[in-house]
Amino acid sequence: MDRTTRNAALLATAVALPVTLVVAGLAVARLAPGDTPDSPTASTTAAQPQSTAPVELAAPPLAERPATVCRALLSQLPAAVGDLPQRPVTAGPEQNAAYGDPPLTVVCGGPVADYQPTDEVWKVNNVCWHPTEGTGATVLTTVDREVPVRVTVPEAYGPALQRVAPIANTIVASVPSGGTPPAGCDR
Repeated sequence: MDRTTRNAALLATAVALPVTLVVAGLAVARLAPGDTPDSPTASTTAAQPQSTAPVELAAPPLAERPATVCRALLSQLPAAVGDLPQRPVTAGPEQNAAYGDPPLTVVCGGPVADYQPTDEVWKVNNVCWHPTEGTGATVLTTVDREVPVRVTVPEAYGPALQRVAPIANTIVASVPSGGTPPAGCDR
């Protein structure tokens, strides 16, 4: 092989190899499991228009102490939970919040979680939650706080615990502990 042919082959290889690697990398990134529109980790908010209409929530009257705690909590909640922007609520903005479409809801001052000592509890960022499965959603209720907080996470948003983490941080900062936590929260 003469010197000119060899140099041309080296140059072609030097150009083709990086181009091939870039194309392969893009193909892998495009086909990665978490990036498909139907994947629970894919953004559910980018695929469709998001409603900004008020979310209908009840606002039963609260006693003075729970009302004060709930106002403190709601005043400190983040403007967004992940990629879900906060939305207005129809009643009780001092005790209710909503994010995204379908709405992830936060209700402060509701009923205490009804659970058995053997039921599963989940600890997220130092807050203990009792999970219940609803129709198309996971409902998480605090079991270790002075005032109960209930968060309803639609299944469309994937694992509920990932969505509740930033809310748990705010709960720790604004809702006092309510005595001895259940045994499952000691982990």
